[in-house]
Amino acid sequence: MNFEQKLNKEISTVVRSGNRPGRSLKTSEKVSYREFLSDKMLVIAAIRAGIPYSLFALIKEITPFSEDDWAEILNISTKSLSRYKQASRHFKPLQSEKIVEMAEISEAGKDVFGSVDKFRLWLDTPNFALGGAKPFDLLKDSYGKELVLSELVRVEHGILA
Repeated sequence: MNFEQKLNKEISTVVRSGNRPGRSLKTSEKVSYREFLSDKMLVIAAIRAGIPYSLFALIKEITPFSEDDWAEILNISTKSLSRYKQASRHFKPLQSEKIVEMAEISEAGKDVFGSVDKFRLWLDTPNFALGGAKPFDLLKDSYGKELVLSELVRVEHGILA
């Protein structure tokens, strides 16, 4: 089974197991990673149920973020992050939301720059359009994330500051 198949299988498992009364989840369908990210109702249900460490581990592999970056983004210590791994725990909704946001950002960045490495270079480079801040430094809150996403859209369309 290749990596994409593993990711899609894990997403489908999370979607099925997150089915709770009052939530509209596609329980009988297989859901791909991209379909999951584009279906906001599925994302909301998964966030509320909590992203399991198994899905986070797969998402972590396809993002440009290190273990230390993830700990900073999730506002937890690297030791706490390894405890999640050891116990195969689900993340709290607030942390789950950050995980999904970083997955969305990473997909957008890979689409714009063509590779994770080029996207990471862009994240670490001070950006004039973002007031000289490094895009990575803005990812710690939702307003900063929106600024980074907006800038990615501008870069994709060739609109540079």
